[in-house]
Amino acid sequence: MINLIPNQEKKKMRAVFYYRLTTILFIALGLTMLIATASLVPALLLSSVKNELVSKKIDQQKENNISEIDQNVLEVVESVNDKINTIKKSKQDTFMVSERVVDAILDGKMSDIKIFEISFVDNGDTGKLVKLSGEAPSRERLLIFSKNLESSPLFKSVDLPISNFIKGTNINFSLSLVAS
Repeated sequence: MINLIPNQEKKKMRAVFYYRLTTILFIALGLTMLIATASLVPALLLSSVKNELVSKKIDQQKENNISEIDQNVLEVVESVNDKINTIKKSKQDTFMVSERVVDAILDGKMSDIKIFEISFVDNGDTGKLVKLSGEAPSRERLLIFSKNLESSPLFKSVDLPISNFIKGTNINFSLSLVAS
């Protein structure tokens, strides 16, 4: 079958087709935006009305005085808060396990020293005491570990009993550290 339409006419028809297609797409996009806007208007109006109602309610509550029952509730809440603050203040005086103390011990420890136990005791006479037990490979390593702990500002004193130095290797030791 032979196409008898000249090339010039074919180009014009193609251009007209694309213009029509573009026009239809713009019309469809416009209608979609119009429908979307129309569907959002009721929600916008409803939210603005609710916002006004809430604002009025807040203004009314600000103007009203607190009732006597509410006043009693506020007094009870303040009393409970005072009691909680008193308990918190008394708890501050107790000796709590400090992450900084444990970190200082672990920082001063060499890789070949094993720590088995760290315990915290609050002695009234000596202060806050940290007891440490473990195993050291030699006397020299134990002495270096003890010196490292003495150099830490978190400890006032480090008590390493002489009895820990009786054995030459694989020494089971116990240290007493007074926390500052």
